[in-house]
Amino acid sequence: MTTTLLTNAILIDPEAGTEAPGSLLIGEGRILATGAEAEAHGATEVVDCGGKYLAPGIVDIGVKVCEPGERHKESFGTAGRSAAAGGVTTIVTRPDTDPSIDNPETLEFVTRRAREAAPVRVLPMAALTKGRQGREMTEIGFLMDAGAVAFTDCDHVVTDTKVLQRALTYARARGALVLGHIQEPGLSAGACATSGKFAALKGLSAVSPMAERMGIDRDVSLLEMTGARYHFDQVTTARALPALERAKRNGLDVTAGVSIHHLTLNEYDVSDYRTFFKVKPPLRAEEDRQAVVEAVASGLIDTISSMHTPQDEESKRLPFEEAASGAVALETLLPAAMRLVHAGDLTLPVLFRALSLNPSKRLGLETGRLATGAPADLVLFDPHAPFVLDRFKLRSKSKNTPFDSARMQGRVRATWVGGALVFGEVSYVAA
Repeated sequence: MTTTLLTNAILIDPEAGTEAPGSLLIGEGRILATGAEAEAHGATEVVDCGGKYLAPGIVDIGVKVCEPGERHKESFGTAGRSAAAGGVTTIVTRPDTDPSIDNPETLEFVTRRAREAAPVRVLPMAALTKGRQGREMTEIGFLMDAGAVAFTDCDHVVTDTKVLQRALTYARARGALVLGHIQEPGLSAGACATSGKFAALKGLSAVSPMAERMGIDRDVSLLEMTGARYHFDQVTTARALPALERAKRNGLDVTAGVSIHHLTLNEYDVSDYRTFFKVKPPLRAEEDRQAVVEAVASGLIDTISSMHTPQDEESKRLPFEEAASGAVALETLLPAAMRLVHAGDLTLPVLFRALSLNPSKRLGLETGRLATGAPADLVLFDPHAPFVLDRFKLRSKSKNTPFDSARMQGRVRATWVGGALVFGEVSYVAA
């Protein structure tokens, strides 16, 4: 058996909440030993990490890969290579494809394509209702048997509460996880900014933060009725946080996430109408951004995701209100998150709790830990390495990133999936 000792590293352990020098021994796809015990084994090869930081690979919930239907925007091959370059070892894909992933046949197609083309782990989600139209729930049991790890209609909010109640009741019976996009759809329809003085000054159609609060209140009420497992995909406003806190305090099986863009950008970033900053929900006020950062630090918000949404040039080179929403973020997720670390808002163990450990726990995965026996899904990175982002060097087919030409810190040096090096170069020393 070939074993690899990763030595001279600073280990980021989100489970223990520690950041300390150490070593890992990996073999047969798993972590075999840590610390002094790892050093004591006779490894067949030794990798000098050069004092860089070694952490569990990122588990990214809510990645859009545009197969089937829009392969010109992103394929499993390009998304997988982008993920590996960004330290993302597991991508959990959305079903908002064309056609939607709402039947076992389509799900089996994307699973096969991912297995053939992507160097990282790919876990597919399926639609909650057929065609994501909110009228009839999908065959949740059959889709789970075909490999669906969760169910969501993405940004198509189910407006018929009877349909949603039935779907949640059935999901509860099967133990399925449901993801919800918490917006009141009538208020948020057509909005591209958050209401306030800035949106009024710029003449942009806007939505009140209360639309998110109303969405979370409705869904929490249905969860009290059904007892389903639920994950709010993006909580982005201060007004929604008290409702989330009450739901957790009352014992509901709920978790919440937020995108990296809502953690690091605010409404003023769209001041020159750059459509790369148009995301869904729209960027919020600085007070909201600070509130959700604090919620991540406290653990109220459980996960951070890229919400990777590729769009081609034609759909972005339009007036702001007409342009498509979304940004690519698989490669920029970690360096953007480093802004929060360098600003003192989050520690590295807390950051990787939200990037790796909590998403893994919510999905029932073994990943996200540096414990003996855990899968050897790892990222080696330098949190201090500076660079200027060039969007044309991104591995995604689409280049719609709001961080183009931004000064950033944090470079991924190597990524392992199941103990196999899928990105970067490492230095071997004598065993």
